[in-house]
Amino acid sequence: MPAPVLSGFDYLRVPVAEGVSLNAAVGGSGSPVVLLHGFPQTHLMWRHVAADLAADHTVICPDLRGYGASDKPPATGEDVYAKRTMAADVVALAAELGFDRFALAGHDRGALVAFRTALDHPTAVTHLACLDVLPTADMWDVLHGAGAAVAFHLYLMAQPPGLPERMIAAEADAFFGHFLDLWTGDPASMPGEYRTAYLDACRAAVPSIVADYRASAGIDVVHDLADRRAGNLLRMPVTVMQQDWGAALGYDAAALWRAWAPDLRHLTVKSGHFMAEESPSDVVAALRDLLSR
Repeated sequence: MPAPVLSGFDYLRVPVAEGVSLNAAVGGSGSPVVLLHGFPQTHLMWRHVAADLAADHTVICPDLRGYGASDKPPATGEDVYAKRTMAADVVALAAELGFDRFALAGHDRGALVAFRTALDHPTAVTHLACLDVLPTADMWDVLHGAGAAVAFHLYLMAQPPGLPERMIAAEADAFFGHFLDLWTGDPASMPGEYRTAYLDACRAAVPSIVADYRASAGIDVVHDLADRRAGNLLRMPVTVMQQDWGAALGYDAAALWRAWAPDLRHLTVKSGHFMAEESPSDVVAALRDLLSR
């Protein structure tokens, strides 16, 4: 069976850096909105949200560097999969499509890229939405004790190159499928063809996915802490949608986000992690509210 696509969207390969092009689905017309997927998924996770927003926006849904059908450069240095580098990809993608300013929403890993894009390129990002993450430095601050077991994959992929890649590649479908199953509140929201597409994409991208996570235990923390020390803030309107992990792990998620984003709307959702697939109408409503600010 052919892999699913976003119906009504055009597919482009867009050069964003030397030797790196992104696979991007582009549809609709109007002011631009860029949607960044999370782990262990591809741009397909936005299929419902993108279709709605395309009624009055140009919607751009790329596969991140190292994921899906985008290029997967070898991690020859810690900067190759730094969120700063991936953020530069996003700005270059939008520019290649004719936009120097755009709204930006990200889920999971894509939210970390979106966060870094908004900090590094504040004149480019008009509005920011982050779904079900904390900023990287804050994430590591709150993960401690037995509760940190929920994030074992973060610790595994933070290890030096070699062992994590071999372990994951040996049972790739079991590893990535574990998260697709565990984090889904409504299994019917992820039909079999999409689950298969995610697994196929991840199986083909183990080294680059691990490199993305490894960067979040190293260079990404360095960048976040530097911004924190400098007092750099997200000055655009920001919406954050999260499960109530703070109640489970003992932290105030809204307070952590408010330290970065003075103009914040923080929403706690009842869906599982994959909220753009499980509760797309809620995500669309939050994004449309954000875009009106």
